[in-house]
Amino acid sequence: MTSSTSPVASPLFSPLAGDPDLCELVQMYVDEMPDRIAVIAQLLAEGNWEELRRAAHQMKGAAGSYGFDAVTPAAGAVEDAIRDGAPEEQIRQAAASLLAVCSRVRAGVGE
Repeated sequence: MTSSTSPVASPLFSPLAGDPDLCELVQMYVDEMPDRIAVIAQLLAEGNWEELRRAAHQMKGAAGSYGFDAVTPAAGAVEDAIRDGAPEEQIRQAAASLLAVCSRVRAGVGE
């Protein structure tokens, strides 16, 4: 019998979290992530593409600065899709991917 459960995506940890000078900043970024996710989800629900593009652009820049490099291409895909006038479904799929990646961001150094 095969399992019907899907694999759980692994958490994302910042390599900067182990740096004593940066760990508090990484923790702050992670603590603010639920608010960022809520904003992206709200803008997506409203279909407010321009504000969603701006939010994705900001997230793209900040994520790498805090060591969460996996967020950068996902945010860039949302920004590019909106800027390039992609179909709404493509924008929504890119935003859903971004939200999925963001939900994996965690504090600490991982394993």
